[in-house]
Amino acid sequence: MRLNSRVAEDSELPYKYLTVDVFTNQRFGGNPLAVVPDARGLSAAQMQTLAREFNYSESTFVLPPEDSANDARVRIFTPVQEMPFAGHPNVGTAFVLSTLSATAPRSLRFEEGAGLVPVTVEVQSDGGVYCELTAPQALFVGNPITDPDVRALLAQALSLDVGAISDENHAPCVASVGLDFMMVEVSDLNALAQVALQAEAWLRVEQSTGCHAVLAYTRRTDDERLDVRARMFTIQTGVLEDPATGSANSALAGLLATLDERVNGTLTYSIAQGVEMGRSSLLNASADKRDGQVVAVRIGGTSVLVAEGLINV
Repeated sequence: MRLNSRVAEDSELPYKYLTVDVFTNQRFGGNPLAVVPDARGLSAAQMQTLAREFNYSESTFVLPPEDSANDARVRIFTPVQEMPFAGHPNVGTAFVLSTLSATAPRSLRFEEGAGLVPVTVEVQSDGGVYCELTAPQALFVGNPITDPDVRALLAQALSLDVGAISDENHAPCVASVGLDFMMVEVSDLNALAQVALQAEAWLRVEQSTGCHAVLAYTRRTDDERLDVRARMFTIQTGVLEDPATGSANSALAGLLATLDERVNGTLTYSIAQGVEMGRSSLLNASADKRDGQVVAVRIGGTSVLVAEGLINV
């Protein structure tokens, strides 16, 4: 798929944008995303200004690829900074480009700061579009946090008692497939509902661990259709809690797969996020294992169009 002509080649004229809700099939659920499908002529500073104006957890700006073998270069901005990779922006951008195309592509390849991000596109029987990305980097899992002082500080940062942090599957640790997240398993849904990030304590956790975002989750979902309930927090991006975080849940899927006794095969996880925010999201994650090692991680979901218009720069 290639970019169509912009509204005008003069960068002072309006740019087309669309907003979509990602990891949901219900408008006003999931994670909102703004997409500028043809961002030629915009500087990085202008993209940052527009992302601040949209004020979503992320906004994307689509540019021609540097390598003609790929489909687009995608730049991702939070309201305060550019990101090398993120999950729901890839899924939502693929949905938008597929929707704008006369014939929906079966796959797209996006160039991003963290590397090449392949996305498959499936038009479902009901007309919905399901997009699934493959993480751009190999799974990284850091050392478990066992220092009692750091664990106590982490519990304080999450507004939990230390006992609510569970070691049933693993101790808190950093995991990444392109972005680092602190993975914290909590005891149950009640503990998950109580999580509230305390900025001062969390900054001290950041200083101790070097990690700027935390995914709290439980596998005790009380719903046989779900494997995981999760919540993601950070103070780095200007949006304190995220209703659906593909990059974090991709890393979680990889982490859980490493803990599974199966040596070969594809392990799948159905993950709900955003419930406590009133923006329920459903993320479908999978991890391929070969000879005991995680060799690929994917995450996907559906999206819905919410709005479109022109924005002056």
